[in-house]
Amino acid sequence: MSQEFLWYIPNTVEPGHRGDDTTDGWGSLDFSTDLARTAEDHGWGGALIGTGWGRPDTFTVATALAARTTTFQPLVAARPGYWQPAHFASAAATLDQLSQGRLLINIVSGLDDVEAYGDVEFDPARRYDRTKEFLRLVRRLWTEENVTFRGEFFRVENSTVSQRPYGAEHGLHPRLYFGGASAAAERVSATEADVQLFWGEPLDDIAGRVDRLKALTDSLGREHAPLEFGLRITTLIRDTTEEAWRDAEEKVAKMAAGTGDPLLSNHRWRAVGQQRLFDLAQRGEVLDSCLYTTPGKVGGGGAGTTWLVGSAADVAAALRKYGELGITHFILSDTPYKQEIIRIGDQLLDLLRQPDPA
Repeated sequence: MSQEFLWYIPNTVEPGHRGDDTTDGWGSLDFSTDLARTAEDHGWGGALIGTGWGRPDTFTVATALAARTTTFQPLVAARPGYWQPAHFASAAATLDQLSQGRLLINIVSGLDDVEAYGDVEFDPARRYDRTKEFLRLVRRLWTEENVTFRGEFFRVENSTVSQRPYGAEHGLHPRLYFGGASAAAERVSATEADVQLFWGEPLDDIAGRVDRLKALTDSLGREHAPLEFGLRITTLIRDTTEEAWRDAEEKVAKMAAGTGDPLLSNHRWRAVGQQRLFDLAQRGEVLDSCLYTTPGKVGGGGAGTTWLVGSAADVAAALRKYGELGITHFILSDTPYKQEIIRIGDQLLDLLRQPDPA
């Protein structure tokens, strides 16, 4: 199966995201366009666009970037509750048509500042039930006409998305990515997602989750194409292994002296998947060949909790091990974002696209 390599665009107006020392341009179209075009030029298929209430609207940014690029695939995060399914299905189908099939979707169920955008008449404990209903309805709206649906969380009457996704006549639609490590989240992935995204856990942990999800797809009666798997992680590479570890330790020391990631909300600290990453530090500072757990102890969160550190060859070998477990979608990043788009694209991606030397 072919592999996909995506980058990450932070999408924030505040400078300093994950230690990026670029001072000007954050939140501007030129800044994000420059990152997207640089990604195109250095081997990346596209990028995940950061999201969260209080940051620029992700869908709007993705639309602008699609208009200014030619092959770049924006991976757009969307939250049930922030979006109504019919509105979302229409917006996504429109952008997918305008970009000729380049849109990717990341469905997010983790808690956000829901009071700020009015998602208050809802039990947060049932967010995965709502996500499952959202995804089922969106898929119907992309493929059927005059949809009438009366669910527990959403309703539509005689709803038709007049512009289908690009290639809908051939059964195509924007690929649906989904994360989450809880049992409820995994049931949603097993039945409704196209790609289950993992954060940077050790190989044995990922292998266990892949096996569990495959078993769930069978036991729960998945109706779609087989579930695929992806990895979202920070990759710090340098010309030599020694240089990479020296720089990683220096970066962690700076993180420890600061205040951590200002965009990492208290909600994410409580998430099951995030807690799994934090717990890894108790098992060792370095797991597998080069999975660095210390960043999570000093303020790193999400994809910045664990890093793969080493030379391009070291990190390529580690990523190939994930590939052997069935991971085919990789979302990588490091800071400064533009500099690392180039370095990792030119050094690491070229290695990963070559035949395995083993």
